[in-house]
Amino acid sequence: MDLLSQTVLSCQEEEGTVTLCDSESIPDHQKMLVLLLRLSLSCPFRDIREKTALLLRIAQDRGIQVPRVLGKGPSFFIPLKQIMEEGVESDHQLLIEAFVSMGRVDNITSIMGLHPKYLACFLRTRHYLLQMDGPLPYPCRHYIAIMAAARHQCLYLVQLHASEFLQVGGDPQWLNGLQYCPRKLKNLNELNKLLAHRPWFITKDHIEVKKACFGFYFRGESCWSLAELIHAIVLLTHYHSMCSFVFGCGVNPEPDQEGGFAFRPPSPCQTDSPGAEEGGGGPRSGDALQEVEALMRKMRLLQQQEEEASQEEMATRFEKEKRESLLVTPEDEDRHLLSANVSCFVEDPDFGSLIGLFLQDYSWEDHGYSLINRLYSDVGQLLDEKFQVVCNLTYNTMAMHSGVDTCMLRKAVWNYIHCVFGIRYDDYDYGDVNQLLERSLKVYIKTVACYPEKTTRRMYNSFWRHFRHSEKVHVNLLLLEARMQAALLYALRAVTRYMT
Repeated sequence: MDLLSQTVLSCQEEEGTVTLCDSESIPDHQKMLVLLLRLSLSCPFRDIREKTALLLRIAQDRGIQVPRVLGKGPSFFIPLKQIMEEGVESDHQLLIEAFVSMGRVDNITSIMGLHPKYLACFLRTRHYLLQMDGPLPYPCRHYIAIMAAARHQCLYLVQLHASEFLQVGGDPQWLNGLQYCPRKLKNLNELNKLLAHRPWFITKDHIEVKKACFGFYFRGESCWSLAELIHAIVLLTHYHSMCSFVFGCGVNPEPDQEGGFAFRPPSPCQTDSPGAEEGGGGPRSGDALQEVEALMRKMRLLQQQEEEASQEEMATRFEKEKRESLLVTPEDEDRHLLSANVSCFVEDPDFGSLIGLFLQDYSWEDHGYSLINRLYSDVGQLLDEKFQVVCNLTYNTMAMHSGVDTCMLRKAVWNYIHCVFGIRYDDYDYGDVNQLLERSLKVYIKTVACYPEKTTRRMYNSFWRHFRHSEKVHVNLLLLEARMQAALLYALRAVTRYMT
């Protein structure tokens, strides 16, 4: 902190200071000020927050233009007050662990902090994938994260891992685009595309091509081992799913990212806080309350049913739900232009989701878990713990009701997500999905799972209008994990068939 103080206080105001919020185009001393801004807002150590805030005030008093944060809080969808009141502040140690591990408490961590039990599992898994010993070098791990995030145009994650990539010694040239990275990484592009948009099309031929290509044309360090490929697959599926969480929860840019700060005074009429616009509450709150009561009645009726449907009937209901899921599409079909900071990591940007083949003969419990553990030690256990925690997570509350068994609702959300990805459970009655999930929720789930970059605040506000934000975040955690498990199953089935 003393060194930071000397650096900041030695700065002099320069002519033509930058007013835009592009962290790559500002002078070094202003980057230092932006770092101080981030630490003053989110560092879990109070003495550091106070010292950095003091340094910013001193700099401003000396005529140095200091940055201000854009947006209010971690999410554009969720009011900061609710995150502060219900979040992980009650378990401060988790924030310290996140800060020590990654050097920051990012907005994702703050939002996930609404569910501390899940956050603890998530942080352990992320730490293991990125920072513990493993098959892939540290810079490659972050570069693969960048490639995965770019598929869904997620500038937030691209910027976050570009910074981490440089901190672990990555070659800055690689950040100019895929043509500047090693051929070995560039050739992950096909697998990256399929895992992001059409994982059901992955076959053992894709694994054979990767192994044969890298093993035959390149020697030594350029060859892929199965362990390296498994590490890459886990990273790709993890960050594709993280894109869903970022867009699904409206995660704001970090204070030191493009779009997260500015060296200019605020506009007099500017508002950054999520309000009641785009469909939240207001005159329709009475209708929303009735929707909660109707959902409660449906859950009670389904729980009281004694007669089980036949296997044939359940298969028919799955096929019906599958066909209907094809018709559920986001209302906003406008073409999204790729940011230059993202487009350089994307080849074939028009390659998108298309429902195709379906999976019934390969499960996480019986097949995927053991294969990952065999090829990438302990990761299977960490992932399994994360899947179990999010599926079993409950506070026995639903909107304004307490003492509610929400198992049936959680299972309907999870199984609908897997249905969208073509995965069927023989012992589940998919008629429950139609009973429990309203159309606006289905549209939201399909959009966040398949086209996350098209998610809007109006979609977020339109479902479960009387539920807590923490309950909507729980839906996004289910989305994150169910999507990751689905993509993993298709990839691991291909690996298994390659090995046998």
